[in-house]
Amino acid sequence: MKYLFKAILAVALFLSLGLVSNAREKEFEQPNYLNSIKITFLSWTSGSTKISYERAFPDWHQSGEICTSLISAGYDKYKNDPLGFTLRYGHKFFLGKNDVALKGFYLRPEFIYSHYQYNCTNTGLHNCKESGEREKAVMGALLGTVGYQYLYKRFLADFWVGAGYAYGNPADTGYHHGFQLWDYFGSSHDNVALSFSIRLGICF
Repeated sequence: MKYLFKAILAVALFLSLGLVSNAREKEFEQPNYLNSIKITFLSWTSGSTKISYERAFPDWHQSGEICTSLISAGYDKYKNDPLGFTLRYGHKFFLGKNDVALKGFYLRPEFIYSHYQYNCTNTGLHNCKESGEREKAVMGALLGTVGYQYLYKRFLADFWVGAGYAYGNPADTGYHHGFQLWDYFGSSHDNVALSFSIRLGICF
């Protein structure tokens, strides 16, 4: 439920920033940068460090973004000693006309691959037969996301929420360091993935 509440909060935040950004457009001319490097805000608190690179295709009002993360480079909130990586690629389709390539509301189809080992904590779930046993979680997910990317000079903030289809061998926690499997309102589904986050970065 906390994950769902944070997703709703993220939606409210990027809608607010959209209004602020439009007001500030009148104060100065925003440079039209085509590249950015970002880090996923607070990813460290969930057990990994995520870094991404985005390249704009201004003639098409699109951009491509690749993100990689090291699972274990962060706070182990589930106390299961995870070790692995994630890879993800998303292609953004910016909505409306905008002279600044990396700015605005967007729709993004995205593929995520998550591969890591961990110590079982919830026996009886998935492949976890004995507490402390070392297991492997290998999952892929195809998501549709909606978001807003805010620019101020070289500073960039990217907010999004999304959902989609997941498949593979899930972890007993349901968290795959890039998406969370559905486990709300008394029901759980290993094939329903949810994702939301905030990335902060610089443009060049």
